[in-house]
Amino acid sequence: MKLRFRSCILPAAFAVLCLAQAQQPAEPPAQLPAEPTVKLPSGKLQRDELLEEELAENRKDAAQLVELAQQLRGDLEKSSRYVFSLADHRKAEDIEKLAHRIHTRMHN
Repeated sequence: MKLRFRSCILPAAFAVLCLAQAQQPAEPPAQLPAEPTVKLPSGKLQRDELLEEELAENRKDAAQLVELAQQLRGDLEKSSRYVFSLADHRKAEDIEKLAHRIHTRMHN
């Protein structure tokens, strides 16, 4: 008898919670505040100016990324050993940092 009573408590409590939650009025979704439009003395929007600067930085970093990747590729092709030099390891880390920086700027 006790076992049957205990096995019914959990589903009953779940049903009560679901009913209580369903009876609460739904809140309207919160609206995001509109972004303020700040114009610079040149007449451009500040947001557009920042996006242009980020694009220029992404292009510069991408060019540097390509250059480092080509250098690393050349160094690895010259190497006939299975051991990588410390300089190659640093280049690989720099490539990773540049890629992460570009990726972060794209998501913001």
